[in-house]
Amino acid sequence: MTRHATVEIREHLRSAKTLWCPGCTNGIVTRAMIDAYLSLGLDPEKVTVVAGIGCAGRITAYLDYSTVHTAHGRALAVATGAKLADPELVVSVVMGDGDCAAIGGNHLIHAARRNVDLTAIVFNNDIYGMTGGQAGPTTHEGDLSKTSPFGHPEPAFDICELARAAGATFVARGTPYAYLKLVQLLAAGIVHKGFSLVEVMSNCPTYYGRFNRTPVPAEMLKLQQKQAVPVEKHKAGAPMTEEQFPVGVLHHVERAEYLEAYEEVRRRATGIKV
Repeated sequence: MTRHATVEIREHLRSAKTLWCPGCTNGIVTRAMIDAYLSLGLDPEKVTVVAGIGCAGRITAYLDYSTVHTAHGRALAVATGAKLADPELVVSVVMGDGDCAAIGGNHLIHAARRNVDLTAIVFNNDIYGMTGGQAGPTTHEGDLSKTSPFGHPEPAFDICELARAAGATFVARGTPYAYLKLVQLLAAGIVHKGFSLVEVMSNCPTYYGRFNRTPVPAEMLKLQQKQAVPVEKHKAGAPMTEEQFPVGVLHHVERAEYLEAYEEVRRRATGIKV
């Protein structure tokens, strides 16, 4: 997959400046999304991005597509409505790990179960960044945060495993460090017919890195290289940890997409023979 020039990427941004902290990898993930859209040759008029609240949710202010910045945890519900209203839309749903797995966890379960043709893109930085560095559902056991200054007592939540168990038909995980691979995973999730979830292990040097690993952004990226293990080499059934997690396509099956199933019900209800 070809990496597009910055001048091409810039055409799909409303602004070259963002409010993200220096060293935050959300900008890299944003570029990867645009790269994926361009690689697939998508009509910009049909691309829709729905986002919730949090650092990742700011993306709607920067992307020059049809965007919706909705309530905390409700991005998937709004995106489902948009897709049902206009099935021709290519809908991406951007959420942070807290937005997706905490207040929005219920919507994640049922969007995956229904197999709605959406692509959930989860920016996972292991902490609540926008609100000041509180522990979140993906904060690892023992990690430090504003709300766990002596160590977090809970194990981290595996978003990909939840999505797979709930019925998602495409689940993948990537990192900003492996940029071209991330573009490929995003593109694969977008073209998949059904509910896709791509988790991106983003970095937060301001809070997570400063409290735990390192506040140096470049060092956090280097850590990703050590932590990310291709799914083919990851021990089957082994849980993701702070030290090691599988990357690549973790799960891929095909089954009827929600709109197709819904259309079948509509035809039966109106007496139209299939």
